[in-house]
Amino acid sequence: MAIFSVYVVNKAGGLIYQLDHHAPRADTEKTFSFPLDLVLRPHDERVVVAFGQRDGIRVGHAVLAINGAEVNGRFTADGKDVLEFLGNPANYPVSIRFGRHRLSSNEKLMLASMFHSLFAIGSQLSPEIGSSGIEMLETDTFKLHCFQTLTGIKFVVLADPRQAGIDALLRKIYEIYSDYALKNPFYSLEMPIRCELFDQNLKLALEVAEKAGPFGPGS
Repeated sequence: MAIFSVYVVNKAGGLIYQLDHHAPRADTEKTFSFPLDLVLRPHDERVVVAFGQRDGIRVGHAVLAINGAEVNGRFTADGKDVLEFLGNPANYPVSIRFGRHRLSSNEKLMLASMFHSLFAIGSQLSPEIGSSGIEMLETDTFKLHCFQTLTGIKFVVLADPRQAGIDALLRKIYEIYSDYALKNPFYSLEMPIRCELFDQNLKLALEVAEKAGPFGPGS
């Protein structure tokens, strides 16, 4: 069981907190000779596999590192274009690490805003008045759980589909937010949460939830 990440979205749709708690790694590193037997293409400021699958490398995986050095989007660690570097026979043999790309801070901000809009659409599509909006989205690899407070703050948890106790966890996170963010005299409403005690207690709550522990009185 695992809890992947936590998002806190304010009532305007802005991302004010995000934590990657458990990021499953599916990276694959292989040494290649020239010519490269995979077709690579630029996509969204990164280089991805467009054709060819082998040894755990899948279409859509991004180039994450070359010869052990992390790449920066479409460029190697020393600023060279990845496609040009891999197109030069003199650079072979070469070790390339592929995997699912990590979301940037800007991408997380954009996705939080998009979910805020989808939440509103879900409320408006409801045949009943007073719908709470989207509470859960389910895929084959994860579930997205959402709890919105009366003031419009959304707490979003992405977890393994088999993970239990998420409803209790969401309310525990709300409690932690109330105790360590709202009661912090240096915190301004609707602004990003930067509080060490909030971080510590949230991580502890996630660890308890992953072990399917209850959140009873005084927990």
